[in-house]
Amino acid sequence: MIPLNALDVKDLYKSYGEFKALDGVSFSVKDGEIYGLIGPNGAGKTTALRTISTLLTIDSGEIDVYGASVKREPDSVRKIISYLPEDAGAYKDLTGRKYLAFMANFFGGGEEAAAMVNKGIEIADLDDRIDSKVSTYSKGMMRRLLIARAIMPQPKLAILDEVTSGLDVVNAYEIRGIIKSIAGRGVSVLLSSHNMFEVEFLCDRVGMINKGVLVQEGTPEQLKAKFGAKSLEEVFVKAVGE
Repeated sequence: MIPLNALDVKDLYKSYGEFKALDGVSFSVKDGEIYGLIGPNGAGKTTALRTISTLLTIDSGEIDVYGASVKREPDSVRKIISYLPEDAGAYKDLTGRKYLAFMANFFGGGEEAAAMVNKGIEIADLDDRIDSKVSTYSKGMMRRLLIARAIMPQPKLAILDEVTSGLDVVNAYEIRGIIKSIAGRGVSVLLSSHNMFEVEFLCDRVGMINKGVLVQEGTPEQLKAKFGAKSLEEVFVKAVGE
């Protein structure tokens, strides 16, 4: 039996008035892989992620997450995905532990919620700072907590937008390690990033979107070979220029 794709996006259209944010976008994410959706500012990446996450309605087209339709079964989709936007925040008056416990209650109770919190604490790896108020966290600590929140319910598809944006080298390195460690262990990942080094390091395949259209797709090595480029960053510049 052929396994279901984690995600199938087919002929997706989304407009804001006369502006076409997504103009017939199609791509898939295989079960267990990390797929990078990249492109310049305003290309449609965040609109695509929000639509897949059921936060925006579909003008036309189809999105299926492990066979469940975003259009017809949004509640079923929400049970198996987790979305971490770039501008996500946490309740600053709570400690990290209490924040994770609060969020876990949306997914279960009792022993199930307790196990989820323990998993979140392990992922966040904040040591004794897990019992400090979130208001005292650095940006890197906050991002680790938010990733823990996104991953601890064991979503089948984790959708991550600019997950290391604004972080220093050490924090970005550690968060990439977390993402790499969860992929293929029951979690598939769709991520967007402007950091081409990050995308090349993390992603099994990459889709490049420009002006609402998917213009390139392949593994980082395939794309570099196609454009005669030494890096994915060079591919990006050449593809967008064309």
